[in-house]
Amino acid sequence: MIRIFKTVEGKVQKIPAAEEGSWVAMTNPTQEELISISEQFLIDLDDLKGPLDEEERSRIEVEENYTLIILDIPTTEERQGKEYFYTIPFGIYITEENIITVCLVDTPILAVFMDGRMRNFKTQKRTRFLYQMLYRNAAMFLQFLRIIDKKSDEVEKRLHISQRNQEIIEMLELEKSLIYLSTSLRGNEMVLEKLMRNTSIPRYEDDEELLEDVIIENKQAIEMAKIYSDIMTGMMDAFASVISNNLNIVMKFLSVITIVLTIPTIITSAFGMNVGGIPFSSHPMGFWIICGLSLVLTLVAGIIIGRTKSFR
Repeated sequence: MIRIFKTVEGKVQKIPAAEEGSWVAMTNPTQEELISISEQFLIDLDDLKGPLDEEERSRIEVEENYTLIILDIPTTEERQGKEYFYTIPFGIYITEENIITVCLVDTPILAVFMDGRMRNFKTQKRTRFLYQMLYRNAAMFLQFLRIIDKKSDEVEKRLHISQRNQEIIEMLELEKSLIYLSTSLRGNEMVLEKLMRNTSIPRYEDDEELLEDVIIENKQAIEMAKIYSDIMTGMMDAFASVISNNLNIVMKFLSVITIVLTIPTIITSAFGMNVGGIPFSSHPMGFWIICGLSLVLTLVAGIIIGRTKSFR
């Protein structure tokens, strides 16, 4: 899908064809759309396909007719009623007259620009538009990190009550999401560092502060991702220790029961041998005497084991 926007008299409007100072937004484009844009703006077709590959790395490339910027943006996917967090590539192409974006999904990062809700946004000011998208992306990372933190708190509360496999798997999925976000943030940081040194994109004094804000937001997101990841790793280790300790308690309890029940088993086995000379074999109360003896010895063994420190 291709949508073209342009700021006219301070308002963002959708236009039918690309003009000077317009923004071409491509969302999951077809092969025909890619070829059309490639020929119209003299952009290499392989570069246009780059952001459509989920494994594409973040980078900046300066070509003769355009500057390519690929970075990772956060997104979500619902599977089996659960929300999963991951990142996908997002491509920005800056030409002499236009700015083009390519993405696999209709990301919320661009929605505020399309709806005209972004302050001081004009499609003609390509450099500022680029920095504003980068800032929105960093802010989106921070938002997703806070959501992951809240979800981990909810799962932690459930783990305190019921230590089921479901909660542990959810924690592992959240930890995996944090790794994805953290890795993408570090890749974006490299892009921002190269962007600071890049001279192919016009730079204006009014926009320098915005770029600095983008770098600060991205660094803050990296720090938050690291803190949340460390907390979650420590939490998983703690719960693993708790589960292991609970298992040891259960096994200790079963061992005590096994030892205690062994005593009456030995006694009854001895008195149950089919040989002569067995005590109480002809006594009218022999059965109850043996049961009482087994019970007394079992209680004595239970008391002794109960007072032993290693079994407490």
